[in-house]
Amino acid sequence: MLSPTFWDDQKEAKKTINELNVLKSWTIPFNEISKNFKDLKEFFIEAKKTKDESLMNDITLEIESLEKRLSDLEVKKMLSHELDPSSCFLSINAGAGGTESCDWVLMLSRMYERYANKKGFKVSIIDKVDGDVAGIKSITYKFEKEFAYGYCKSEKGVHRLVRISPFDASKRRHTSFASVDVSPIIAEDIEIEIRPQDIRVDTFRASGAGGQHINVTDSAVRITHIPTKIVVSCQSERSQVQNKQTCLEMLKSKLYEKQIFEREEKISKIGGEKKKIEWGSQIRSYVFQPYTLVKDSRTKVETSNAAGVLDGDIDIFVEAYLKEFS
Repeated sequence: MLSPTFWDDQKEAKKTINELNVLKSWTIPFNEISKNFKDLKEFFIEAKKTKDESLMNDITLEIESLEKRLSDLEVKKMLSHELDPSSCFLSINAGAGGTESCDWVLMLSRMYERYANKKGFKVSIIDKVDGDVAGIKSITYKFEKEFAYGYCKSEKGVHRLVRISPFDASKRRHTSFASVDVSPIIAEDIEIEIRPQDIRVDTFRASGAGGQHINVTDSAVRITHIPTKIVVSCQSERSQVQNKQTCLEMLKSKLYEKQIFEREEKISKIGGEKKKIEWGSQIRSYVFQPYTLVKDSRTKVETSNAAGVLDGDIDIFVEAYLKEFS
């Protein structure tokens, strides 16, 4: 990178920078943990010699903090698949359950936004369709940071909610479903052919907030890849051209992911299978009535802290998935 000709080939330069960022994401926390542990050893010897209980308590707290950081690095070590270091798109779609399911999508969107913020991802909304009465019919996020895909891939599948519906005057128990899809954002230098005759491009009026412009122009874009039936849409930009470009980026990512899965023949192992959004196909259940429990049907990990989970504390499920399937 110090070479005067480094930026002569911008595509190759960006590739090198991405490789550097991935390496830094390993070396910087490892070196920090190593240095802090060495310092703590010296402080421990001093505290033991002087019998300084206050210093000993501080050391204990620091050790607990280091253990957490080391555990996070060990979990990250499980992200060994070639797609894991990528940023990602994460989409949530309402399934069976009507308004109740749209509200469930809204709850899940809040959960993933908070999880992404805790992980330090850059979060942007690519596409969003509001529910007819309440909630969200579908929403697509772009999570940008090294290993975003590796951490989020465990969430791909159907999520089931059981609760007393706030939309039911009779206060009956309802079951709702929403599907989550995750695909990696691939590097620009990876060639994926998308033939014009293989796609159908539809434009429509964007929905939601955005002022006068968003309501009177057909700026939103939906692209259907006819051979695979993959559908992507975007309405986050004011320009139809920009929205189309984002759609093509999403489609390219999904096609590349599909290509990788087919090549490895490990679709079921890495969570790439597609299931109908209905009973019997959920990867995780969130139960609020008659008891409180969140349980992953793949790893059997469960917790009664449902409120914490919906506040973005899903590491327990992500880590269990990586330990079992990586």
